[in-house]
Amino acid sequence: MLKRLIVNTAYSINTSKKYAKNKQFFYNLLENSDYKYKRIFDFFMIALIFASVIILVREVKSHVNDELLFFNNYVISIIFLIEYLLRLWVSSSVTKIIIEQSEYDAMLGKEFELLKPLKEILRVKFKYIISVKAIIDLLAIVPFFHQLRLLRIFVLFRVFKLFRYAKSIQTFTSVIAAKKFEFLTLAIFASIVIFVSSVLIYVMEANNPTSPIDTLFEAVYWSIVTISTVGYGDITPVTEAGRVVAMFVIVAGIAVFSFTTSLIVTAFTEKLDEIKDIKLIDDVAKMKEFYLICGYENVSKEVAKKLSINNKVIILEKNLAKVEQGKKDGFFVLNYDPGSIESYKKLRINIKTQVKAILCLSYSDVENVYTALTVRSFNKDVYILSILKNKMNKNKLISAGVNELFYEKELVGIIAKEFAGQPVAFEAIHALRSNYNGIDMQEVVITQRVLNNFAMAGELQNAKYKIVLLGIYKKSKKRFFFNPLDGTILEAGDYLLIIGNIQFIKEFRNFLHKKGTK
Repeated sequence: MLKRLIVNTAYSINTSKKYAKNKQFFYNLLENSDYKYKRIFDFFMIALIFASVIILVREVKSHVNDELLFFNNYVISIIFLIEYLLRLWVSSSVTKIIIEQSEYDAMLGKEFELLKPLKEILRVKFKYIISVKAIIDLLAIVPFFHQLRLLRIFVLFRVFKLFRYAKSIQTFTSVIAAKKFEFLTLAIFASIVIFVSSVLIYVMEANNPTSPIDTLFEAVYWSIVTISTVGYGDITPVTEAGRVVAMFVIVAGIAVFSFTTSLIVTAFTEKLDEIKDIKLIDDVAKMKEFYLICGYENVSKEVAKKLSINNKVIILEKNLAKVEQGKKDGFFVLNYDPGSIESYKKLRINIKTQVKAILCLSYSDVENVYTALTVRSFNKDVYILSILKNKMNKNKLISAGVNELFYEKELVGIIAKEFAGQPVAFEAIHALRSNYNGIDMQEVVITQRVLNNFAMAGELQNAKYKIVLLGIYKKSKKRFFFNPLDGTILEAGDYLLIIGNIQFIKEFRNFLHKKGTK
């Protein structure tokens, strides 16, 4: 009867939406660094920690009023106790353990064994309790028992709780943790040196009446001070044998100090790129709007260069060599696979509201298909443009959800056909492709002011300014027209795609917007 009641209660709790919502809320508040309210909670807890330490320091030589003592010993301690219990609660699911054991026993046709899930619950909870952070949390509650004045010193353990709330401190500890084996080896070496030198100096100096080293504790203190290269000079050996020991300890201390420094520098050097990526991801998550380019190729470089003038651009590339090249070129490039859904989860972005468009610019149609399919699996609306390398893959990319395709070979053919026999136009296009100094391609929007002066494409007088009118994008028809006819009617919102010298383009723009041009 009791077993059935426990299992039914577990199922009831596990299926309760209110319980799940509350647990998820507290988990986000305590553990999820992406949760919008966690930063407020962290600042609140940091303020309590500093308040505790300030009260403790003031209490040493000055009288602290009863209200502050009550606040420190009871209110703050109770808040920390509630936090500790909540962390213990969200650290694992008791109901899930009971349900899994119940279903396992039912599958085998056995009676539910209550002892097994109870043991598992105790194991997972105890594992959390003995973790370093949980122990610090527990010691921070000890000042609640303020009748024992000695226990008030445990207020200082609240300072260590800063590791939970300060992200920079967490980053530092994670970097150090990456070299834990090396630091453990160093600690063992230093401990052996301290132990041996303490015993030796004690044996050499303790029987000398002029020596300041009279106890083993003083010998240990001297060893630690010496090996740490601090050298206060308050305790120094007076015998020749003691000084010989001191010389070896000094050399060992320099070795320990050098090894420690090199370990920290190496750890940060190895983690530097990862830290930069984490910082970049945090910055990306805060951006309001940006373009997302998938794949870093020559085309990507040029597109990113143009878009970066007035927009923010993020590039995803799975090839590490290309990522490094992209960073050298001055772009925000992340070593993520654009065809993997995990990449977008790590970015922590809302594609619907933050991404203006996704540009699939990999030279592999297969990769562009995978990228489009991945994006469409969790967002149906974002605009996707893709480069097309092989015309046979056109339908595959369209089926994958690409809104618009850019087939470079077709574009070159159209340009060659339209401008055949026009050497000036060809020279301009060749200069643009070769990144010739001073040549640029720009968009000019047709405003009502321009329409007041020009009604048709033939009236623009672009040839006068040695400007090549590559085409017009008609907003009303949502279509691009190459080499438009002179009789093409201009409308507000249309875009002219022009090629020419930057200075000539500037003069051409001024001409279009000048009143009374005609």
